[in-house]
Amino acid sequence: MRLVADFFLLVGGLFCLLGALGLLRMPDVYNRIQAGTKAATLGALAFILGVGLLQPEWWAKLLCIAGFILLTNPIGSSTIARALYLSGVRPWTVQGSRPSAAAPNGAAAPNSAPQRRG
Repeated sequence: MRLVADFFLLVGGLFCLLGALGLLRMPDVYNRIQAGTKAATLGALAFILGVGLLQPEWWAKLLCIAGFILLTNPIGSSTIARALYLSGVRPWTVQGSRPSAAAPNGAAAPNSAPQRRG
């Protein structure tokens, strides 16, 4: 059982490390939020599973912590991303690609060509 617990602890640590690397390497805030949230959630859950295998008497507390992480991480990251988008922070685009056709308030994006109807 110790070997399995150590494996989950190692996997959790690696996912947290990859999440931190994603925060440094991603080009814009939206990609950074995604990288940090997904990797940190998976890393924390694997770490909690490893601790639970090492300390079986802690399962009730660890399940509460895991539930809290599963509930708050996605809600928090999507709320932050939506607030950034509504405040006008534009997503990163590849050089030479077209910008988004719609702005947050429903108006045309500043760099987009007017759309013809009909």
